[in-house]
Amino acid sequence: MQVIHMRNVILLLLISLVFTSCGYRPSSNFARMALGEKISTSVIISNQNPGNTVIIKDAMDSAIVKTLHASLVPRSESDSHLVFSIATPNYYPVQYNANGYIIAYRMKVRLTITRYHDGEEKRYTAQGISDFSIAPNAVVTVQARFDAIELAAAKAINSFIAQISSEGARKVVKNDNSNDYKKSH
Repeated sequence: MQVIHMRNVILLLLISLVFTSCGYRPSSNFARMALGEKISTSVIISNQNPGNTVIIKDAMDSAIVKTLHASLVPRSESDSHLVFSIATPNYYPVQYNANGYIIAYRMKVRLTITRYHDGEEKRYTAQGISDFSIAPNAVVTVQARFDAIELAAAKAINSFIAQISSEGARKVVKNDNSNDYKKSH
């Protein structure tokens, strides 16, 4: 028993050594470099989908806190302000049964996110897709549709966070390269 426990401890130490010695940083660190520690959000409410807009606002706020580990603050106190809007979610059939009835749909959500940071404005688009099943020859329920929109929106938000993380990583590499250049000259 002690041998197994000791082996697990050694394995954990080796894994942590590999991650710390190779310069690994979570992508959320890069996203925070691009956005800052304090973020505010607002949403442009869709006249066609006001309920979906609220779902997406909640999902975005949750991602900022849980994924980026940043603080939600009023706009006057923020490092970055994010304004996002949703295009009309589309769903279309992707699978039919042997009798020709639709049994699965794909929901597609497209977000437009505008970031205001250091007097600069930048626009992003992100898309999320979610597949969901229904009983043959059944009507898509409002709840199934909302659930699919929520999942697709979460994927779109993750796509946006990946874009922001990529920008933050490029800034770090650019700064590191300029520092290396300064040291060599």
